[in-house]
Amino acid sequence: MDENKELWNKCAAFHGHVCPGLTIGYRAALYATELLGLTFSEDEDVVCISENDACGVDAIQVILGCSVGKGNLLFHMRGKQAFSFYNRSNGKSVRLVLKPKPREMSREESFEYYHSVPAGEMFDIKEATIALPSEARLFDSYVCERCGESTGANWVRIQNGKTLCLDCCGTYDRFHV
Repeated sequence: MDENKELWNKCAAFHGHVCPGLTIGYRAALYATELLGLTFSEDEDVVCISENDACGVDAIQVILGCSVGKGNLLFHMRGKQAFSFYNRSNGKSVRLVLKPKPREMSREESFEYYHSVPAGEMFDIKEATIALPSEARLFDSYVCERCGESTGANWVRIQNGKTLCLDCCGTYDRFHV
């Protein structure tokens, strides 16, 4: 792997340490960049949907500029080392799924393996199965009439004529009364 030491060090500094998991996200972000013509996303031009919330997501944030706050990093939790990347400017997308390692490896061996194996041998390239999400929206805020905290409109409920946040709103579930 042609490793950009400065970029790798930036990912490691953001994450706090080096590990095989960080390497997976690092390699996925670089491979997606190559496959889709991606650059660092200043806004929402690049979108990543991660199927895990593991170490590799930190490298994706650093390399591609995807973040929860910007609305271009989303989680579709499936416990898989799989990442769907979208390039809004050219309409291309790809889902990268980590292939199993060829044998049982120690943490150190895994780290070396993930740094040395060609990207095409490391990931299965598949079609993105989730449609490109819409750009993030801004919502009006409402003050919960019970706790007094401000809550986005999409997260409030009307119960007994009062505007309540989800924490204060009683749930309705006919199976668990």
